Amino acid sequence: MTDTLRPLQTPDAAPPAATADPVAPASPQKLKRSIGVVGGTLLTLSCVTPASTLFVVVPDLFSSLGTATALTIAIGSLLCVGVAFCYSELGTLIPSAGGEYAMVSTMAGRLAGWLVFVLSLLVVMIVPPVIAMGTADYLAPVVHLDPSYAGAGVMICATLAGLLDLRANAWITGIFLVLEVVAAGVVAVLGFAHAERGAGSLVDLSVAGSGPGGVDPVTAMLIVSGLAIALFVTQGFSTAVYLSEELENPRRNVARTVLATLGISAVIILVPVIAITMGAESLTALTEGDISAMVTAWSNSAVGTFVSLCVALAIINAGIVMVIQNSRVLFASARDKAWPTPVNKALSKLGASGAPWIATLLVGVPGALLCFVNLDTLYGVTGVSVTGMYLLVAVAALLARRGSHGHAAAWRMPLWPAVPVVLIAVLAYVLSQQEAEYLVWTGGIVIVATLYWALYLRPRRDTRWLVSVPEDGQG
Repeated sequence: MTDTLRPLQTPDAAPPAATADPVAPASPQKLKRSIGVVGGTLLTLSCVTPASTLFVVVPDLFSSLGTATALTIAIGSLLCVGVAFCYSELGTLIPSAGGEYAMVSTMAGRLAGWLVFVLSLLVVMIVPPVIAMGTADYLAPVVHLDPSYAGAGVMICATLAGLLDLRANAWITGIFLVLEVVAAGVVAVLGFAHAERGAGSLVDLSVAGSGPGGVDPVTAMLIVSGLAIALFVTQGFSTAVYLSEELENPRRNVARTVLATLGISAVIILVPVIAITMGAESLTALTEGDISAMVTAWSNSAVGTFVSLCVALAIINAGIVMVIQNSRVLFASARDKAWPTPVNKALSKLGASGAPWIATLLVGVPGALLCFVNLDTLYGVTGVSVTGMYLLVAVAALLARRGSHGHAAAWRMPLWPAVPVVLIAVLAYVLSQQEAEYLVWTGGIVIVATLYWALYLRPRRDTRWLVSVPEDGQG
């Protein structure tokens, strides 16, 4: 691991070679520390967006995994506990809006950090429009809209909200989050109340076959392959590290926010999945994964409409938080000089509310345009990207106690180094079991990113990709 970063710089001490860039500011711009652990948890939970994940992503798992869906999500959640430990320790050592890339760059070198940045950018640019297009399905009881136009409208609204003060957004998303939890709770109660099968169905590992009444077994390899999407189901807990630069007392609040968000989101998603598995009237209905139809069958059309509208609001909520998160990633990359000087200057501009407004627009507007593109294949690319990103974060966590970092004040994970070692092995295996098409797409993007590093960033390593870590606000 060559070409590692220089010792961390505080905002008041520019990197030694920073003066080589005549337009570089004397010190990096900083985001305001304006939210506590409650606000951070609300924002982070809203990025996990449990209800929209339950209604938009989980049905795809039902179609391929059937009754094994709950087991696969449970295994994914357990893996995410280890990932959350890595994020918590690294996030308190490196409290930067750059999130994964700042952490990995500092611990494992600038090339590794750059590749993590590219993988995270893939995730954060693809997921919001994909989820936003699901809005039309859940507004159908009230109004029929074209999915692409509905998704684009959600992305534009999310972009406008992303330009507001972060504290205001915490309250907006918190209100929407309550509705999400209510919708998930209604599904859980109705599913358990209309249970067609016992708890043993959760481990019988079957899915409806192609023929009438046919049943196919779910193999271990199918479960392993499905883990990439299962990891994505609770992936939003990592938003806490993106917000670490705006969290008060990050050494304490980053870990609390990461771990609390993962625990809460896993419960909100997994309990309704168990209820749906037990309450579906048939294996065919479960495999079809039409949760709205199940809710209507269990109750009446009014309850179905209420749940659908709650899900639509959850999707809008997710769009707002994802735009906030993604704009912070672009802001941080510009502050760390990942791009040519004019681009860096534009992306690092802060508006009157303290939000990076150009970065926000560059996230939201392309997201609206992506709603008119077929993104089915990119779901697979997202799963590969999330798995690869977690793998590199685990490598960084394994290196997090070298040198001065081992003595720095930070939250420390239990069972180190066993946790990152096991994660690296498991995630590498999960990655190897993904479809070749998705691996090729993601690999091609990584190769292009590596060429950009080799031809532009590395020759300018004294003035480009200088990952900065702001003061942690300990006072």
